[in-house]
Amino acid sequence: MRIVKIEPIPVAYPEPNDFNAERYLCLVKITTDDGIVGWGESITQFKEANAATAALINGLAEFVIGKDPLDNGAIWRAIKERYWWYGYRGGLAAYALSAIDIALWDIKGKALNTSLLQLLGGAVHEKLPVIASGHAHDESIPKMADQAQEWLSTGMQGMKVGFGKRGNAHLGYEHDRDVEYVKQMRNAIGPDKMLMIDMGYAIKWDVATAVKRVQAFDEYNIDWIEEPLGAWDPEGYRTLRDKTKCLIAYGEREWNVDGFDQILATGTCDVFGIDPGRAEGVTGFVKAVARIESHRRQANAHAWSSAIVSAASLAVSFSSLAFKLFEFKPLRNPMQHELVSEPFEQKDGWIYPPSDKPGLGIEINEDVVNRYRQNF
Repeated sequence: MRIVKIEPIPVAYPEPNDFNAERYLCLVKITTDDGIVGWGESITQFKEANAATAALINGLAEFVIGKDPLDNGAIWRAIKERYWWYGYRGGLAAYALSAIDIALWDIKGKALNTSLLQLLGGAVHEKLPVIASGHAHDESIPKMADQAQEWLSTGMQGMKVGFGKRGNAHLGYEHDRDVEYVKQMRNAIGPDKMLMIDMGYAIKWDVATAVKRVQAFDEYNIDWIEEPLGAWDPEGYRTLRDKTKCLIAYGEREWNVDGFDQILATGTCDVFGIDPGRAEGVTGFVKAVARIESHRRQANAHAWSSAIVSAASLAVSFSSLAFKLFEFKPLRNPMQHELVSEPFEQKDGWIYPPSDKPGLGIEINEDVVNRYRQNF
């Protein structure tokens, strides 16, 4: 069996969970000489990154075409060796590798008639709690509290909400408004539901502000605060961790094992966010998770794009004790609910191990792919 074709497919789609903003992904379709098709994805986020990632995937085709897809580990290493000059710390090169790697794992599972979860060693969890992962958009805090109750009415066991996002919520900028929001959220969802706050890139707190804000949030028993000091501030995070009660989460912006190792060495992160559509695919994801698990820290999949990354993230999440929950977008959206024939759904607040269908276990609707395909 040999790979005969690799096709990058940049897509742009409206995201209801992000104030209907247009969001960008670069999918990849890899085909073998016996007709097996594998699908991968990179979460490129911006239009210009989508075009560049597609170009890189085309450029890296020489490391994929003609290869045996069962040698996916060797292909991953060959591509890593190739992009040392322009991808040493990550960037667009990691996007390209992520998409290719996920698709190769999909093919490998299909060729061996084995699910990705089984390829990774099987499930170590019977089920994982599901939380709603959304953004705050509305000007009215009571209206957002009502929305939170609606999200959790399906049984989901908590919520993570993004501050500093599109819309009129204006959260992350004013102490009193932020604290009032957290207070009303806690009152709305009750004392037993999980509550996490995720600082968007637009929020630029200094250490003193972060300490004061999170200490106020702690009164309402939030479970974790995510990226309150951005991607890298070990001294600041150490101070924040010493002066507050909730867990500290970051790491989502890291590209590879070296980045996660750097954070682990600081001892300042409790929950590591990782996205296989960014952090060098399933292979990179698994390598990073092994480090995190060995340090007895929590890993958390950033599966906030398409059902392709969700499928990869679910398999890895169920394969490692480092994972404690799984995030679902609360509002239906095309890349989760139209892209695949059987969308992932939680049941009474739980997600169960993915089916034993081979590979990623998903069937892609190519009409949907073509509907959102970008043409440059």
